[in-house]
Amino acid sequence: MLDVLIQNASIVDGTGVPAYQGSVGIREGKLTLDVDNQPARETIDAAGRVLAPGFIDAHSHGDLILGEEFARLCKTSQGITTEIGGQCGLSIAPVNPQRLELLQGQLAVGALSFPKEMDEFTSFQAYCAYGDRVPKTANMAMYIGHSTLRIAVMGFDNREPTCDELEQMKALLREAMEHGAMGLSTGLIYTPCCYAKTEEIVELAKVIRPYGGIYASHMRNESYAVVEAVRETIDIGRQAGVPVFISHHKVCGKDNWGLQKETLRLIHEARQEGIMVTSDQYPYACNMTHLNACVPPWHFDQGVQTMAERLKDPATRQKVRAEMEDPASPYDNYYRNAGGWEGVLVSSSPKCPEVEGKTIAQYAKETGRDPFEAFFDILVANQGASSAVYSSMCDEDVFAIAKDENTVVGTDGLTRKPGEKGHPRAYGSFPRAICYYVKENGIFTLEECIHRMTGLPAERLMLPGKGRIAEGYDADLVLFDLERLRDRATYTDPCALTEGLDLVMVAGEPVWKDGKLTGKTPGKLLRHNQR
Repeated sequence: MLDVLIQNASIVDGTGVPAYQGSVGIREGKLTLDVDNQPARETIDAAGRVLAPGFIDAHSHGDLILGEEFARLCKTSQGITTEIGGQCGLSIAPVNPQRLELLQGQLAVGALSFPKEMDEFTSFQAYCAYGDRVPKTANMAMYIGHSTLRIAVMGFDNREPTCDELEQMKALLREAMEHGAMGLSTGLIYTPCCYAKTEEIVELAKVIRPYGGIYASHMRNESYAVVEAVRETIDIGRQAGVPVFISHHKVCGKDNWGLQKETLRLIHEARQEGIMVTSDQYPYACNMTHLNACVPPWHFDQGVQTMAERLKDPATRQKVRAEMEDPASPYDNYYRNAGGWEGVLVSSSPKCPEVEGKTIAQYAKETGRDPFEAFFDILVANQGASSAVYSSMCDEDVFAIAKDENTVVGTDGLTRKPGEKGHPRAYGSFPRAICYYVKENGIFTLEECIHRMTGLPAERLMLPGKGRIAEGYDADLVLFDLERLRDRATYTDPCALTEGLDLVMVAGEPVWKDGKLTGKTPGKLLRHNQR
């Protein structure tokens, strides 16, 4: 007997082939297509609706808020059934208890509070014991962050590691891989990761190769030097002999628009060479990260809070301002990429909530301050911990990257508390991909778009049993009405929930139904090499 029979659906199976009318059965958490004359405990009439594999978030920061109900809400309400955390060099483990506050300061972009037992996450195995027991509506796999490794061993020191320190980082990473970590991630615009030379990253990436690990990178630059950054990312994969994921591939800053033609060419050359290169992308023309990312990284040598403390000094403010305004300053300058303070919208500022939802320029005008002084004041008041949305991209570049055959969808979602104003990608990326790419602009068929959200990421991320509606695959499913489907999350209302998404199932259990969470939590912490 079937546990569930879904009848009369328009089935988009995740492979990219045309949709077909049919029925799908679920038995003991697995899919079956052999449903003729099979009785079922529950029957769902899906007439007029699309049945697809559960969406795979190829770029998540959900490990930082794992177990929280708002974390489940933002992902499950948009159809995500598997997410890949530990991105951008920032993972919640492994921890050096003596440097716990330093790590938490760097992770504050993605979490306001941390598990009380976080000081016990001294190994990935220890973290997994925690991750296994907290409630999850979606499955989670996880990279190990390079910044997390560096903080554990070196703090925020702006220097090369000694041989002993490099071996310590390798040992932490090796332990994680032995217990199911997905690979290594870097965030090469963030401290302390950005202090590393290419050779250090190559040596660490070599550790993950015997375990089938993946190297994922928020590259060293996504604007004027994006081409060089893609070259470095691919070369790390080449030297280490590992697959590569380019995180949230984009081109920032109007002067740089169009450079994706060269970055995509480099990706195709690498693929012809035999290097597996994939890009993840969120379907928006604005990006989001720390507000402090506007500050040059050499000011973070003692951590985020010390950087903010230094900004109390007028001379330091004058120096930082000059560096930010200088187009020759050698860093990925988010202030300039956004075209100035008119393009920097503060999404979260716990100590200055009156600025949330406003640009720095708007807030400065309202308060009668110079925009730079307003910016510095916000960082000082929040000890450096605020976030912002940056208007830095154009639709044409977003479409060009999306259409490349090596691109998949990811949220890069950051949400730290219920109702927090952030980037709409946290709540809306996957339905927006369908609306933006298929319904509004016609750059994809529905089948191809779903493939980029299911079958293709499952293949590139090596997720067996995921991403397809096929015999014996995991019963992770999304049922939606294409006509009614609408991503309601916006830059001014970023937590609005999707319309038209009727049912989400994980392992055959309904986790989202009738516009709300069901209370079921069948999600699992996945082990990359132990499934």
